[in-house]
Amino acid sequence: MGRVTARRKVLRVRDGVADHRVDTIAAEEPMELRVNGRTLTVTMRTPGDDFDLAVGFLVSEGVVHASSDVMSVRYCAGATADGTNTYNVVDVQLASGVPAPDPSLERTFHTTSSCGLCGKASLESVRTTATWSVSDDPLRVGPELLATLPEALREAQRVFERTGGLHAAGLFSAAGELRCVREDVGRHNAVDKVVGDALRSDTLPLRESILMVSSRASFELVQKAVMAGIPMLAAVSAPSSLAVELAEESGLTLVGFLRGASMNVYAGAGRIDV
Repeated sequence: MGRVTARRKVLRVRDGVADHRVDTIAAEEPMELRVNGRTLTVTMRTPGDDFDLAVGFLVSEGVVHASSDVMSVRYCAGATADGTNTYNVVDVQLASGVPAPDPSLERTFHTTSSCGLCGKASLESVRTTATWSVSDDPLRVGPELLATLPEALREAQRVFERTGGLHAAGLFSAAGELRCVREDVGRHNAVDKVVGDALRSDTLPLRESILMVSSRASFELVQKAVMAGIPMLAAVSAPSSLAVELAEESGLTLVGFLRGASMNVYAGAGRIDV
């Protein structure tokens, strides 16, 4: 299943000089997520860590909260007409007594790699009720530590190094230790993979931790952080207005434009020791 990257012939032009070469690009394939055998959504993602992606998505949607909520995760055989397993269909079987996802969570069309909320059947289901509160999390960090996170995340992006085409999400401890990193063409997928890894290792909620992302801070990323019990989200780019509003409502610390020693704190500034 080594399909994280692909090789393609390209025409390269540099300073007016053209030549043909083979380039490495990030792979993007659809993944159908089924819950108890029923299709919930289809998302475009970079293959790899698919089980983390599947259960992390379910955490973000409030379907599961602990590893005990999941009975099994498997690839579905016979995903094509000729019975070939494409490893693009994942089925999550919930444990006995765990309610199936509400029909309002079902996507009405495919989710692209750039949008984790596209196709919501109802706007009311967007602001998911969190299992854990982040408002009382005791995390406190200094700007000096935050300034080290973008480079630490960048150094851990193995596939980005070869392709330049993937987002990354990294989970850091209060001391700046990188605990988990995931890459994907979709920024929301990268976060779901980090959260899914935590669920499968039974470490939710992710208290006293920092989620660093190599993208802008959208509403969906703030929601995913809150749903995983993460008290701080830092991004190298800008937040959206809805992201800031949700961070303020939830008690999450939201840091944007984190580049070197510069940063903007949009919500929860009390956790930053300055």
